[in-house]
Amino acid sequence: MKTSEIQARLEQLKDAAQAVSRHAHAPYSQFPVGAVVLLKDGRQFSGCNVENASYGLTNCAERTAIFSAIAAGVNANEFAGVVIYTPSQTAYAPCGACRQVIAEFFAAEAPIVSFSDSDQRAWQVQDLLPDAFSFQPGGSLRAKLQDS
Repeated sequence: MKTSEIQARLEQLKDAAQAVSRHAHAPYSQFPVGAVVLLKDGRQFSGCNVENASYGLTNCAERTAIFSAIAAGVNANEFAGVVIYTPSQTAYAPCGACRQVIAEFFAAEAPIVSFSDSDQRAWQVQDLLPDAFSFQPGGSLRAKLQDS
């Protein structure tokens, strides 16, 4: 799938991201987020945030979608892009934990789109986390996974 096709498909997945946000368990933040990850073959996996009274145990929508894909047998080289819905006036970027997980599974050029009720922002993975943690000096873990 070409970059332009991925971006067009992410635009089409906005309704799915907004719909899955309605399944969020967000009693503490009252901020139900939805995300859909797109695979290169067109398949998609959705996720919502699931909060916990012990905030460190909360899982964001982006990670829920990615982890669902991994649990279904998706390989790291199959991820194409992410669309995120935030119920707000401002479209928010993924949190730091989500950025690191996204950097683990998506190529540096993969598009990340976040939209809200009246705003939209877009990045590439490399823009969100330009120096992601890696056990590979001078290289990303993603690059090492692709070489394997």
